[in-house]
Amino acid sequence: MHRSSLVINTGSATSAEEYFNEGVRFLGLGESSAAEIAFKQALEIAPYLSEAHINLGILLTNEHRWQEAEKHYRQALDIHPVQMEAYLNFGGMLLAKKAFIEAEAAYRQALLIDPVSPGTWSSLGVLMACMKREDEAEKCYRHAMAIAPEYRKAPFNLAYLLLRQGRYEEGWACLEARDWYTQIAQLLKCSRWHGESITGKNLLISIEAGHGDMIQFCRYASMAKQRGCARVTVLCHPGLKRLFASVRGVDDVIAVDEPLPATAWDYWVPPLSLPFIFGTQLDTIPADIPYLFAQAEQTMHWSHIIFSEDSELRVGLVWKGNPRFENDADRSLASLCELAPLGDVTGIRYFSLQKGAGEDEVKSAPFPLIDLSEQIQDFADTAAIMMNLDLIISVDTAVAHLAGALGKDCWLLLPSYKTDWRWMTDQNDSPWYPKVMRIFRQSDAGDWTSVVAELRSALLAHLHRRLG
Repeated sequence: MHRSSLVINTGSATSAEEYFNEGVRFLGLGESSAAEIAFKQALEIAPYLSEAHINLGILLTNEHRWQEAEKHYRQALDIHPVQMEAYLNFGGMLLAKKAFIEAEAAYRQALLIDPVSPGTWSSLGVLMACMKREDEAEKCYRHAMAIAPEYRKAPFNLAYLLLRQGRYEEGWACLEARDWYTQIAQLLKCSRWHGESITGKNLLISIEAGHGDMIQFCRYASMAKQRGCARVTVLCHPGLKRLFASVRGVDDVIAVDEPLPATAWDYWVPPLSLPFIFGTQLDTIPADIPYLFAQAEQTMHWSHIIFSEDSELRVGLVWKGNPRFENDADRSLASLCELAPLGDVTGIRYFSLQKGAGEDEVKSAPFPLIDLSEQIQDFADTAAIMMNLDLIISVDTAVAHLAGALGKDCWLLLPSYKTDWRWMTDQNDSPWYPKVMRIFRQSDAGDWTSVVAELRSALLAHLHRRLG
């Protein structure tokens, strides 16, 4: 979203300007309630202040208050019908609530006002990608890049499309346009590694994105060692520290809540840049599974808790991801109850690996479900538990990556809308986790019922084969 700057052109809006500026300040601080009050106070004095309407639209969109947001965008456009910024943000709001046709109309109206706006072309490309009109999306991104080569969002958005299609060479290059690791770069005194010789050098693989990303890309540590790197350190989330001590090629692990020595390394590198540096193609993905290992002592500890005398299939379940993830409402199940049809498959004992959101649903589970969550302190615990299970069933979250990295069979449930690039298109397996990952995809956005039905049939078939 693009916040509006204030342009006052009447002498009667001095206090409105003050309220508006207060609203902008509160918005920048993340104090949305105070910002909303300030913008509304500005509009009480100057109802024609379209910039206040736009910023209220942005604020309300972030809170998914679609109807109120739409009202303020339309008021802004009634005041100034030829206002590209209002159309651009209005289009973003309509896309967020999946009103695709209306969003396209808003973006195209913005382009009529300013046909050389790279931001609008890139935003239209995002919309086309969400609608699975990928050829059109690519044209939009490339047009934005041609208009403004310095506009980084367009190649970044194009990267997701290319990587989803398996066009890795250009996809990794475009992904280098991201800039979300700026804070880490400012803390470190060493140079960023771009692929030059690291023979005898010390390398830091920094933290980047989420737990799943770190688990997926920590595999490149061993490749750095093969290039002659003397010592590899990984900087990671605290919950990954114990687990990452087992990664091939990693000598040291530092959690982000620990002191970070600024001069301990010759180079640092963001983990999502490693596939680009190593020239990874679909057929050269470093997929020597497993590359993560549970601690033997922990594994034995959990075996006493999980194992029983029966021969039931032991299945771990994860049905929700991190709610702060932008697409979590689509990738996560609305509730554990959506898995209820699995409960009448006999011969299975289910274990909850759910942590955080959804954890409290275990108490009212629609079938017997053993809750392990209170005993799980970090991903090392989860890994040890997994080594005592036969199968993991998970939505697209870090636990699925962990299962794949451990070489444990994992059945992954994927949404139709904004499917993450790393799972590609229409495949029922993954080149990142070969022979252990099986993918179950929604055919229609939001429809988990058919996915769970397919999952149930697969479990029955699996049990049949297992029993011979």
